[in-house]
Amino acid sequence: MVEVLQKGNPILEKIAKEIPLDAITGPEIKNTISQMKEILRNTDDALALAAPQIGESIRMFIISKKIFGECNDDKEDLIFINPKIIKTSKNKNWAEEGCLSVRGVYGEVERFEKATIKAYDEEGKQFTFGGSGLLAQAFQHETDHLDGILFTEKTRNLREDK
Repeated sequence: MVEVLQKGNPILEKIAKEIPLDAITGPEIKNTISQMKEILRNTDDALALAAPQIGESIRMFIISKKIFGECNDDKEDLIFINPKIIKTSKNKNWAEEGCLSVRGVYGEVERFEKATIKAYDEEGKQFTFGGSGLLAQAFQHETDHLDGILFTEKTRNLREDK
């Protein structure tokens, strides 16, 4: 299994590159998706993962079906390629966050309550997807990864769990 890069790795600080539309259905992207899904499946506390976290500086993230709760075996992981947040609510909330790339560190980040994303799926079809609460928070957290920003740069009440 591929390792999740940790804070301090320069790839996590770079703005990821868009994936050319004709490359979305190619073997390299399919392989990256497969590696990301494996990490999400095999890491109990993983709800989402951005490609830069596994060393691929491309604009893609996956939201695990685990984010929808335990009773959602019929759901699939959500793949977002070249995502753009196109709409947010006016209201924001402070919410607890952690990150697979900053293990054992937690803090509160101010995020929009709702967010809508436009992206491409793994078949190269464009779609729009909206979410609120934890899902909206994940959209914003993962989009930050694509822009080279870790949650620790935006947090208050940062703490380490031993």
